[in-house]
Amino acid sequence: MTTPKGKWAEGIPPRNFTWVLRDGLAVSERPGGYSRNHRKVRRHEEIIWLKVQGFTMVISLLASPHNLHAYDEQGLAWLHRPLGSGTERAGALVSLYQELHGCILGGGQVLIHAEEMDDEVAGVAAGYLLWSRRVPGPAQAIVAIERLTRRQLGPDGRELVAIATAAHASRSQR
Repeated sequence: MTTPKGKWAEGIPPRNFTWVLRDGLAVSERPGGYSRNHRKVRRHEEIIWLKVQGFTMVISLLASPHNLHAYDEQGLAWLHRPLGSGTERAGALVSLYQELHGCILGGGQVLIHAEEMDDEVAGVAAGYLLWSRRVPGPAQAIVAIERLTRRQLGPDGRELVAIATAAHASRSQR
């Protein structure tokens, strides 16, 4: 693709973009949109916007590796970290938090996305606030993410916060 000129050179923000930690962690739906609404041109413009804003990493929670090549094409680092289900989910979440924490502490700006801005994305972000000790407990993490995203965290998101609560407790014992 060619490099846009004029007002499009700045790109456009992904839909439902929300800062969780200003200049550190943000969440949104997948750049380009989800499912049948996905548009290659929009994806390109949103990735340009991420780069212009200083993002250094995109973490995709999608089960499939859809469109990860687009980040490579634009020179934006990415991690593909589907959480899975069952017993593997807790380990995947803790590993994700460790990678995310290292990137943020290193001065990186990270965007986490799934197909849509849903409970999984919001739950991961709320859990990270707890795991990284930025909030004192699960209730505060849930309230913080609900206020930031202006959406109620449902059962799937709360399950992720519960997993993070257990990881936070074991981390605190060290």
